[in-house]
Amino acid sequence: SLLMKRKLFLYNFKNIRWAKGRRETYLCYVVKRRDSATSCSLDFGYLRNKMGCHVEVLFLRYISAWDLDPGRCYRITWFTSWSPCYDCARHVADFLRAYPNLTLRIFTARLYFCEDRKAEPEGLRRLHRAGAQIAIMTFKDYFYCWNTFVENREETFKAWEGLHENSVHLSRKLRRILLPLYEVDDLRDAFKTLGL
Repeated sequence: SLLMKRKLFLYNFKNIRWAKGRRETYLCYVVKRRDSATSCSLDFGYLRNKMGCHVEVLFLRYISAWDLDPGRCYRITWFTSWSPCYDCARHVADFLRAYPNLTLRIFTARLYFCEDRKAEPEGLRRLHRAGAQIAIMTFKDYFYCWNTFVENREETFKAWEGLHENSVHLSRKLRRILLPLYEVDDLRDAFKTLGL
């Protein structure tokens, strides 16, 4: 089936702060071609990690086989259960530089950090500098995914307790990661001036 089972989606995409036991990354995707003012949907679906290969790399292999027309613009949107690790972020950034006619938006349920807590933030900054738009999933994104990628049996998406608060918390964390360091310093100075 092209659609994900409801329990699988809810378990893997839940934006809880301590996601113990959730070792796999799921990636829901939409690929569109932009033709002047309109866009044409080319494909959608979902992938998950396979033995020894992260889902982001699997997607890059998949899309590379398409032989994309360099004269056309493409927009790819990802909804991921975890943000990319450092290595995957590097691969995706290199891919985006190789395909300037392609834009990528990533909406992620949770931020991934490995033992080396400095590597993943640097990977996300590298990805951001390569032109990827990175954001934390909000209720609206979960609602869209539920209706697009999930075998929902016509049931309406219901938010779990803490969805909004966790999205806000993770968005702030992501913003701190992506902000250039000089802006963070400027904000600190501004807060000191205000006595905060």
